[in-house]
Amino acid sequence: MQELGAAHELYSRDEARAEVSSGAGIEIKQLSAFYGQKQALYDVNLSVRPYQVTAIIGPSGCGKSTLIRCINRMHELVPDAYVTGQVMLEGVDIYGGSLDPTEVRRRIGMVFQKPNPFPNMSVSDNVVAGLKLNGVRNKSKLAEAARRCLERVYLWDEVKDDLKRSGASLSGGQQQRLCIARALAVEPEVLLMDEPCSALDPIATAKIEELVAELKSQYTVVIVTHNMQQASRVADYTAFMYLGKLVEFDKTTTIFENPKEQLTERYVTGKFG
Repeated sequence: MQELGAAHELYSRDEARAEVSSGAGIEIKQLSAFYGQKQALYDVNLSVRPYQVTAIIGPSGCGKSTLIRCINRMHELVPDAYVTGQVMLEGVDIYGGSLDPTEVRRRIGMVFQKPNPFPNMSVSDNVVAGLKLNGVRNKSKLAEAARRCLERVYLWDEVKDDLKRSGASLSGGQQQRLCIARALAVEPEVLLMDEPCSALDPIATAKIEELVAELKSQYTVVIVTHNMQQASRVADYTAFMYLGKLVEFDKTTTIFENPKEQLTERYVTGKFG
């Protein structure tokens, strides 16, 4: 079995995509997560399809955010937190052996609930912060990457005349798109989004949802949302969680129109939650 970093070096992006499309993707096997003595996830098994949007829904405190933080090894940054089980990316367990967590987080990017641009950085520097951290110093390459990623999130035309302004000076919706651009700049293969629209107005939310629908052509997307209407609009597959357990996972249309589990039906119809 190849190590994760080695696989990244051996294959071109297109070859890697071909491998993922053949059935690798992300496989979560018997995943349990703990905060010290408190267990937050219980034996979760989930297949995240490549180049699809997977939504994770469920009431507050059910383990949604914990699950996606386990997918890119951010969970372990919490003191005394740990996991058991496996998270397989392209057939490699990201928790196995001597894999570098930083490389895992580069390949599996994260966008958080609250926009978090670096306040002391310009718009363009925000986008390329990860590239600089990885040693890229060529100014023309950095400028091209900033432009490309800002165009990718439909922000370029709004900021191109003032790229040196603080990223924190943008509107909430613009800040969130800036954070998505920052995540895309390091060329991840998977993009995790933890309630990315919860702090945004309806217009900004619509823009993010349109963007999510387009991003799946190049990235595997996992989005946590408390908004079931949003899940039904943007997701190809939906996972319903309750009390740290995966209750049901299926195509989004099935989850909302013909769920197999009574608990799922009660949640999506608003009878509890």
